[in-house]
Amino acid sequence: MLKGLAITPPVVGRISIGRIVERAGKRLPEKDDQFTLTTQVQQRGEWLLHPLNEQLHKATSGKLRAIPVRMLFNDPDLNLRADYSLFARETGRPMCVGNGETCRRVAGDGIENLPCASPDGCSFGQQGGCKPYARLNVLIGDEDEMGSFVFRTTSFNSIRTLAARLHYFAAVSGNLLACLPLELKLRGKSTAQSYRSAIYYVDLSVRVGSTLEEALTQARELDARRKSAGFDQAALDTAARLGFANGAFEDSAEEQAAVAEEFYPSSEPAKASSEPPPTEPGSPARPTLREKLERQAVLLGGAAA
Repeated sequence: MLKGLAITPPVVGRISIGRIVERAGKRLPEKDDQFTLTTQVQQRGEWLLHPLNEQLHKATSGKLRAIPVRMLFNDPDLNLRADYSLFARETGRPMCVGNGETCRRVAGDGIENLPCASPDGCSFGQQGGCKPYARLNVLIGDEDEMGSFVFRTTSFNSIRTLAARLHYFAAVSGNLLACLPLELKLRGKSTAQSYRSAIYYVDLSVRVGSTLEEALTQARELDARRKSAGFDQAALDTAARLGFANGAFEDSAEEQAAVAEEFYPSSEPAKASSEPPPTEPGSPARPTLREKLERQAVLLGGAAA
């Protein structure tokens, strides 16, 4: 095994809840209210749809807001890897990755192991835009039992919800998480931070039409069949754990490009977060989120006075 290279689950496709659109010469993220399954191939700047995307759409009446999945591993933290991450905006290369206690940071002479104070307490992270970043690998369909779809997200709501669900399902199933029939579900909510407009996040639940008790029964039956066939889930988890630990950072050069496009997609990355979106000719300029928050702070300060 090559040292310094993280060995990650084989990926056959991507799961997204948005897409990249071009506006005024810039490639910008546009959120959606449904899932999209794509291949890992791009054509003319667009990710090609995976055949399962159409199949799942046909099975639903309307938008694709639920996907039947299984987990690869019994250990929740192997299925969902979440870190505080700071990426180089131009390339998507990880510059600092931490868990709130320790971090690995790229330095001039290599990689340093340092304390991690989380984004709010780290001056280095505040300067560069450190934020939560997670990757979830799931199995969809029966064509490839080791080939996963990856969902990448910087959504705190998705990360917190998925982490809680995975740990809860692992606990109640007696550590049979990889055998549970589950589904990814898109949920919406409104908050003060979103100015009461709908935002969407990803949740995990038992499949529609099934109860938790029925799912647990199916998990025990599948576990018994696998053991009878010689399937060693514990060994698979161990192999995955060793593979993730084999590299300083999980994302490869190809995945770094995907990170750059999905989370820092503007052709002028350093300015993307502070510039307002383009407006129609003659229309008033829309304030940025930073300007809205600054105005809100001024109003609150005035009210407090």
